[in-house]
Parts: sequence; C-alpha cells; structure tokens
Amino acid sequence: MSESGERVEELDDGQRDGGQGEDRDDLGPQELEAEDVESEDSEDVDNAEDDDEEAGDPLDEEGDIAADYLEELLDIADLDGDIDTYVESGRAHVSIVTDSQTLVGKDGKVLEALQELSRLAVMTEVGHRSRLMLDIAGYRESRRKELVALATEAIQSVKETGEPAHLAPMNPFERKIVHDAVAAAGLVSESEGVEPKRHVVITLEQ
Repeated sequence: MSESGERVEELDDGQRDGGQGEDRDDLGPQELEAEDVESEDSEDVDNAEDDDEEAGDPLDEEGDIAADYLEELLDIADLDGDIDTYVESGRAHVSIVTDSQTLVGKDGKVLEALQELSRLAVMTEVGHRSRLMLDIAGYRESRRKELVALATEAIQSVKETGEPAHLAPMNPFERKIVHDAVAAAGLVSESEGVEPKRHVVITLEQ
C-alpha cells in the first residue's frame, strides 16, 4: 500500500474512534478527572431532582398524614365521610364531608379535639408542630359567617355609641375571624382574659 493510502487508513481509524482519533486511554490525568467530575455532577443533579419529586410539598404531606389518621378513625367509629385535603394560606387543610354532626359536637368542641389529635399525629410523623386546620360537615365555614355577622353588629354598635364591645369567649380560630373583620372596618380589637374565657374587645381606638 502506498504512503498516501496508509494516511487515509489512519484517518478512517481516528474517525471511527470518535472523530478526533483518541479514546479514554489517550486522555491525560487532568482530562480524566474532569470527565469523571462532570459525570458525577450529572448524576448528583439527577438524584437531587428525584429526591425533590419524592419529597413533595411538606404541607401536602401533613394533609395526607392527617387524612390517613382520620380515615382510620372514621372506620373505627363506623362513620361515613369523604376526606379532602388542600393547602391554603400557608397551612394544610383537611375537610371531612359528611351529613353527621357527631364529630363536630356542641359548639365544635369535638371538632377542636379532633384537630388537636390530627396535629399530634402529624407531629409524630414529621417531627415538628403542625398548624393544620380541620373542618367537619362545613362547620367552620358556617361559623365564620356567623362570626362575621356578629362582628359587623358589634362594630356598628361601637361606632354609634363610642363604647367598647365585649364579645363572648371564643377559641383562637374564631377570634381571628373577628379581628380580621374589625380591622377591615377600620376599628381596633384585642383579646382579653385567659382560656377558656378569652374574648375579643372592640374599640374605636387604642
């Protein structure tokens, strides 16, 4: 074979090896290290993405844990109800859709107890205190409307008489609704007393 033919054959061999005529054995130590680091970085990114997908939203996890706990409770009590979970205003929400008021109790006391138990179930799993909100049979939404109406009436009274309005004792959830309504009306409110008699006082100004 001629010298020209040998050069063509060598070029063909180089092209078959990757277009540059060199393989991994021809790379120097620094080039090999750079290639290995690039490969490891790519694997780390892939693993991190997989971990993120598996971890999900912590608040969604809280809702799922509480839903599982409450579902077992419904089975034990032989009660019917559909459980919905969602995230709103930076906290997990769980709602039991049912026609029964058994799990609500008088003035929502059973509901409040179940909410605390659900939060404890979540804390046991995730290791920190949960701010999860539980509603059953639409009680909280109905109560919210009642409290807004009550606050509106008290606000009007304060505006007309200038005298403070002392509302009945409420739990933290209910007081928050009243405080929001008062603030929206441009008046001032604060909580006074200790549980379970802690209540809201509405005034024109501090």
